[in-house]
Amino acid sequence: MNRKIYSYLLAGLLSGVTFSTLGQNLDSVKRKRPNIVFIFSDDHAYQAISAYGSTLAQTPNIDRIAKEGVILKNQLVTNSICGPSRATLLTGKYSHKNGFKTNENPNFDLNQTIFTRELQKAGYNTAWVGKWHLGTLPTEALNYFNILPGQGHYYNPDFIHNNGDTVRHEGYVTDIITSFAKDFIEQQDADKPFFLVVGHKATHREWMPDIQDLGAFDNIDFPIPATFYDDYEDREAAKDQDMTIDKTMVLRQDLKVEQVFNPNKEQAQELKQQLIEKWFGGKELTASQSKALEAHVKGRYTPEQEKALSDYYGKISKEFAEKKLDGKELVEWKYQRYLKDYLSTAKSLDRNIGELLDYLDESGLAENTVVIYASDQGFYLGEHGWFDKRFIYEESLKTPFVLRYPGVVKPGSDLQDLILNIDWAPTVLDLAGATIPRDIQGNSFLPLLVNNQDSVQWRDAGYYHYYEFPQPHHVHPHFGIRTDRYKLVRFYGELNTWELFDLQKDPNELSNVIDHPDYRAVLESLRDRLQELIQTYEDKEAERVLRAASEI
Repeated sequence: MNRKIYSYLLAGLLSGVTFSTLGQNLDSVKRKRPNIVFIFSDDHAYQAISAYGSTLAQTPNIDRIAKEGVILKNQLVTNSICGPSRATLLTGKYSHKNGFKTNENPNFDLNQTIFTRELQKAGYNTAWVGKWHLGTLPTEALNYFNILPGQGHYYNPDFIHNNGDTVRHEGYVTDIITSFAKDFIEQQDADKPFFLVVGHKATHREWMPDIQDLGAFDNIDFPIPATFYDDYEDREAAKDQDMTIDKTMVLRQDLKVEQVFNPNKEQAQELKQQLIEKWFGGKELTASQSKALEAHVKGRYTPEQEKALSDYYGKISKEFAEKKLDGKELVEWKYQRYLKDYLSTAKSLDRNIGELLDYLDESGLAENTVVIYASDQGFYLGEHGWFDKRFIYEESLKTPFVLRYPGVVKPGSDLQDLILNIDWAPTVLDLAGATIPRDIQGNSFLPLLVNNQDSVQWRDAGYYHYYEFPQPHHVHPHFGIRTDRYKLVRFYGELNTWELFDLQKDPNELSNVIDHPDYRAVLESLRDRLQELIQTYEDKEAERVLRAASEI
C-alpha cells in the first residue's frame, strides 16, 4: 500500500515506546517511533541565517524549523572542518577517537561504533543522500545511500549508488539531492521508521549559485564586518594563516572573474596548476588528489547552463576590468562578490529545505517526523578578513542547529546550553528509543528539550581540537575550551602560544588577555578544567603537548 495512505491511517496512534533516558515529562509521552530527517549542509554560517539574527539574508524555511521547534544558540563543533565533522556525527566521538582528524585522511574506519547501525538494530531503515565526504563507501553502515564522490559538483554532479553504480545527473546539485530524499521517503514502508541524512554540498567553496539565483543580491551593498581589517595583534596563529579574502581568495576560481565554464584541455591544465599552487602550496599531489582536481576543473555544463553562467559572470568580469581596482577597493570588491555568490548559493539551500518540509506536510508524515537542520561547522563571512573555518574562534566554532519534533519539543524554544557535535549521535538514538553505546563520548541533550532545563545537569565547558596543517590555509594545530564566558586556546607545533579571551567583554576575540594580571585566577581555573577534559576525553596528543612543555 502507498506510504501516504498508511501515514494517514496511522497518524495519532501510540506505540508504547518509552524514552529510557528521560524524565517523567517525556516518559509519559508514548508515541509511534518518529522518523528522523537530518538535513546537513556544508559551511553554512549561522551569521547567514535570519533565525540567528542575520540581516544579510532571509532563510524562511530554516527559520520555520526553529519557530516550530528549538534553536540551539551555543551549538559548538569539536574540530571545525568538513570530513571530521561528519565522522563525529556518525560516531559521537572526538576526531582522536574515531580516527578521522583531517580532510587529508583518505578513508573513514567503519569498523567502529556507527550510530546508524544502532538505529538499524532498533528497527530503523537508514539512508544518506548527497555529500558524504569520508572516502570509504558506507556499504554496511546504511541500508541505502546515493552520495557525491568527494566534494562533488554544483552542476550535473555524479552520484555513487549503493549498488555500485556511478551516474551523472543533469541539473543543480541541491535540487537533485532533495529529489533523492523525497524518492527515498516515498518508497518506505509505513510500519517501519526511517532515518535519513540529506547531505547538501551547499554552501561549500566555490559558491556556485543555481541559475535562477544568479544576481539575487546584486542590488545589495553588504556592510563591512567590524573586524574585517583585524591586525591580529597578540594572536600569532591568526597572523600566520592563509585564508584571507585579500590574499587567498582566487579571482577566477572563487569569484568567476574571466572564468571559462567549459575549458579546453590547455585551459583546464592552466587552471589546475593555479589551484595546486593556491590550495596545496605547490606540493606534489597524491594520485587521488590529482584525479579529483582534474575532474573539478573539467567542463561539465550543458550549453544552456554555460550560456547563462557565461553571460552573468562575463558581465561581472567586464565591469571588474573597467574598474581597475587595487588596494582597499579591490579587497572590498572581492568581499562583496564573495557574499553575493555565497548567499545566492544558500538561497537555493533554504528553498529546497522548504520543498522537503512541504513534502512531509503533504504526505502526512510531518506530525511524526523529527526534522533537524545543521551545518558541519561555522564559517567566516569576512570576519577577521577571512573566509573558511578551522579556528576555535566563534564564527567557525559555532554552527547552526534547529530541531522540530511536533508534540514533544515546544515550538519557539531557545536552548543556550553548550552542545557539542559529539552529542548529535546519542540524541538521535535517544529520539529513536535506541541503545546508546558506551564508547560514544557525547550525551543526549533531549532531556534539555523536554524537561525543565534548570533540572538537568549539563556541561560547563566544550573541548575542541584542530589538526590539519600546513595546507590548506596554514592554520596551526590547536586545542582549547570554551565556557559560557571564556575561551582558552593552546596552539602547538611550529607555534607554541596560549590565548585567552573574555567573550563577555570582547565578543569579537580581538584582545588576548593571557598575560593580563586581572585574569590570573581565571587562567589557572581554565587550565585545570582543560586538563580535566583532555583526560576525560583521553586526548593523548594534547596531553603530550602539555607534558612536553611542562604545563601539566
